[in-house]
Amino acid sequence: MRFERRHGWLLVGVAAWNVLTYAMFTRNLWSAHADGEDRPTGYWVAHTVLIVVNLAIAVVLGRLGVRALRGRVSESPVNR
Repeated sequence: MRFERRHGWLLVGVAAWNVLTYAMFTRNLWSAHADGEDRPTGYWVAHTVLIVVNLAIAVVLGRLGVRALRGRVSESPVNR
């Protein structure tokens, strides 16, 4: 698959959306914990893992998007 600038913008947009929504989710989760919301430990752990994984995905998508915008994403050898 060949990445074009429009793919780069899409990937950067999705990465930015992930960061924005999971930053808000983190803030809300932190507030709930600070307010003493009574939840099982598994709830806090599961949601923390969800946040970390989705932010990692955002980093990967963002880097791919920036590389596509700079024109440095090449085709795989199979598709040449």
